[in-house]
Amino acid sequence: MKTRAKSAKATATAMKPKVALTKKKSRKKPSASSSAKDDHRDKPKKPPTAFFYYLEDFRKTYQQENPNVKSMRDIGKACGEKWKTMSFEEKVAYYDIATEKRAEFEKAMAAYIKRKESGETCEESDDYE
Repeated sequence: MKTRAKSAKATATAMKPKVALTKKKSRKKPSASSSAKDDHRDKPKKPPTAFFYYLEDFRKTYQQENPNVKSMRDIGKACGEKWKTMSFEEKVAYYDIATEKRAEFEKAMAAYIKRKESGETCEESDDYE
């Protein structure tokens, strides 16, 4: 025999919305140890491409011509459209700058690798004494 309390409890639980119990994925990247960060502190940074050297120049002129446009998104879109329509001869100046910077980066990287292999990078033995 059913009592009112039992039937009320059964209908109350049946009316509750079911919530899916899914586990949220963590998007945290594993943190590198402090010694790994120290090793990369002296590592040379890759140089920008020719497009980014063009973007620097374009941004200055575009902002002078359009002072009301503050959004980097709009400036980037306008720059990308202009870059696509430019001839190779117009782009050569920026490719030359990028090539020079790339050569400097490769020299610095070779020196960094040589220092790293010889064990000269950021070894601070004074802290342990």
